[in-house]
Amino acid sequence: MVRLLGPQDRLLKTVERQFPLVRVHVRGNEISLDGEAGQVADARRLVEELVQLVRGGGELGEPDVATSARMLREDPSRSPSELLSQAILTSRGKSIRPKTMGQKAYTDAIDQHTIVFGIGPAGTGKTYLAMAKAVQALQRKEVNRIILTRPAVEAGERLGFLPGTLNDKIDPYLRPLYDALNEMMDPEVVPKLLATGTVEVAPLAYMRGRTLNDSFIVLDEAQNTSPEQMKMFLTRLGFGSKMVITGDITQIDLPTGASGLQLVTRVLDKIDDIHFANLTSDDVVRHTLVGEIVDAYTAYDAKRLRDRHRASEAANKPDKRKPDNRKQSH
Repeated sequence: MVRLLGPQDRLLKTVERQFPLVRVHVRGNEISLDGEAGQVADARRLVEELVQLVRGGGELGEPDVATSARMLREDPSRSPSELLSQAILTSRGKSIRPKTMGQKAYTDAIDQHTIVFGIGPAGTGKTYLAMAKAVQALQRKEVNRIILTRPAVEAGERLGFLPGTLNDKIDPYLRPLYDALNEMMDPEVVPKLLATGTVEVAPLAYMRGRTLNDSFIVLDEAQNTSPEQMKMFLTRLGFGSKMVITGDITQIDLPTGASGLQLVTRVLDKIDDIHFANLTSDDVVRHTLVGEIVDAYTAYDAKRLRDRHRASEAANKPDKRKPDNRKQSH
């Protein structure tokens, strides 16, 4: 019951927010619902699904409650407890699993295709889930090594101002990948795997000229690749390998030129065994504010694009108030 309700009954309040006409009461190990009949029935189904998730060993959070409620609203025949309880990895008592339908479709696509592009805003679990699938594939001996890479492109900072050697300068860009690895594997094992080359974390520039066989390769922050870099990376694919490319096309830090991730969606969209998984703000599993921030920026960008289009049309439209001085021919 404690895991179901959450600290300070936080999850209980989340259930009530999903159904404004329902009041949830807890006494001991019993939960009672009262309010409008239709919403009570929907709330009961949600609580039953959450109970099954907890019994299956899942850790519940506010996003899980909101996602389960949304899934049941969209399709009452779905069972969130079945769809979201399939763990990819279990590490130190913590299970890593998809938490939304978008994430579930993304991880299923990784199983079914050789190359998968995970495109979506921050907080949708693109890189984290891809790395979890990579570790799973290594543990199942489906691949011999994991290669994690990302372009060393600054988000406003300058690489040259960082102290130390080239490796010291590059390390901060790769740090998120190291952090995720240490969460998914025994931290004592990770250095050994890195030393033997079973796991490799390197900047994208280090991929040139290589053929990567029997590997699970993850390219992170792909929106910061140039078209040439993207082509170079994709052509590293060897036999027995799988690639996952993740990025957010709304957060491009390239100083000039087009993004390789934007171009590849148009160039490779019709090739079999390449899949594009598009995640949205509905798949954000960080703080609930992150989803609202993503939506707010999306709406702002759309309005700015409309305003620019209208201004362009107005500039190209002839001014009817000005007299037409062209000569008339009879």
